[in-house]
Amino acid sequence: VQPQSETVWRQANKYGVPRIVFVNKMDRIGANFYNVEDQIRNRLKANPVPLQIPIGAEDNFKGVIDLVTMKALVWEDDTKPTDYVEKEIPAELKEKAEEYRTKMIEAVSETSDELMEKYLGGEELSLEEIKTGIKAGCLSLSIVPMLCGTAFKNKGVQP
Repeated sequence: VQPQSETVWRQANKYGVPRIVFVNKMDRIGANFYNVEDQIRNRLKANPVPLQIPIGAEDNFKGVIDLVTMKALVWEDDTKPTDYVEKEIPAELKEKAEEYRTKMIEAVSETSDELMEKYLGGEELSLEEIKTGIKAGCLSLSIVPMLCGTAFKNKGVQP
């Protein structure tokens, strides 16, 4: 989290502005989505809720896992950054994706009594319920949705 981000964050807190976080420059040396998540929690005192997790980092940044749909979005051709392919989640990231999806669902379920009852009752939340919960949590300032990509190369910006 950069100093100017902290300044903007304080202003957003002061005026009650809902926000989302886009972790940019995932293709750069030193890129670490999970460190940024911790910094948001510890330095900004916010509740970051990843909606995506990266597939790779730095030179190996290949795409993102959409935790809402549980699909991998992969950019196979660097010359066509707006063209991504939806695939199954790579086996080596399946467990991490499931862990982060569970955290997301827990955070979303806390946005309404109805969703909480359904979640605690062991029922799956529908895609619409997840999206509604994300929106409600963002607007109520109880969660900060997190996305990632590399804006300069137009990866992670469009999905």
